[in-house]
Amino acid sequence: MWRFDKSILSQFDFFSIILIIPLVITSNWLIAEAVPALAQKQLAYVGVAFIAFIFVFLLPIRRMSWVIPFIYWGNIILLLGVEFFGHARLGAKRWIELPFVQATIQPSEFVKPALILMLAYLIHKNPPPIGGYRLKDFLRLSGYILLPFILIAKEPDLGTALVLLLIGYGILFFVGVYWKIIATIIISILLISPLFYKYGLHDYQKTRIKDFLSEKPSYHVQQSIIAIGSGGWTGKKKEEATQTQMKFLPIATSDFIFAFVVERTGFLGALALILLYVILILHLLSLAIFNNDYYIKVVTVAISFMIFIYMGVNISMTIGYAPVVGVPLPMFSYGGSSFLNFMVLFAIMQNLITFRYKDMYDRSGTKSFL
Repeated sequence: MWRFDKSILSQFDFFSIILIIPLVITSNWLIAEAVPALAQKQLAYVGVAFIAFIFVFLLPIRRMSWVIPFIYWGNIILLLGVEFFGHARLGAKRWIELPFVQATIQPSEFVKPALILMLAYLIHKNPPPIGGYRLKDFLRLSGYILLPFILIAKEPDLGTALVLLLIGYGILFFVGVYWKIIATIIISILLISPLFYKYGLHDYQKTRIKDFLSEKPSYHVQQSIIAIGSGGWTGKKKEEATQTQMKFLPIATSDFIFAFVVERTGFLGALALILLYVILILHLLSLAIFNNDYYIKVVTVAISFMIFIYMGVNISMTIGYAPVVGVPLPMFSYGGSSFLNFMVLFAIMQNLITFRYKDMYDRSGTKSFL
């Protein structure tokens, strides 16, 4: 039996939703201009993500915290399954074929929320002492980060693996790590980086870095820069946006959608889009900073880091300031997996905030939103 109480609305974080809505609307508008068929698919992805948001939001996450380790290790098993039963495309083995339905899943996408929840669970059970985590606890938590990182990097999918690594350690450094450990890590990275470049990267990854460092950018980046430069202050009309309409701009609906934004809406449109992301990131960081609940702290700071990393890398590569990698513009680029991931994470965050002080279940065991 369901009982709904309007007091739930007093805790719900509407501000983050208000910031996400214009991202979704603008994205669909641009995708519809470039490839109408993809816009219909994107609307379907948004619908599925909305249903997933409602489902996850209504789960008694705190009461079900004992399930979190099973979710994490289940995802690790899926990553191991990629190694033995994975489906390869373009030289990378990242997918598992689902029997009977002729579809594939990419387990590395599911690992992100699983890792974030696992770290929230572990940090909540064992909060950092004054001065931050010491070596023993740091190494224990690092194991949960490094295991999926190694498995994903081996596929190979170094971009996703590095995002996971940055998010995981970003969370640890945010909640607190002893300063000597941080200093040791920084020095180690500086010393190991040349060796990692020489022996740890695949040839195609080295090629991307060399192309980035060369004086002349790649064809994709050249077309992206032309689209951005031609947008001017207020952008071009649809018919005059030649880089997109004449298909010079590659992957205009996903990887290079920021260049498409600037061509159509100009500098002012790009500035408005970046401001939306900045406000959302700062809002999420404020929720993390001013909360003593480690579940909320970890999840909100993880989402803010994800948005910052994805946005920073995507925009940087479109203007030639970063190597071209398949990192989407968060909640804006065409695609279902990334958007669904963010919506699930926002649903978890909203659940933790909304039901922080009030139990989802009354004494009779029926669901209650009080």
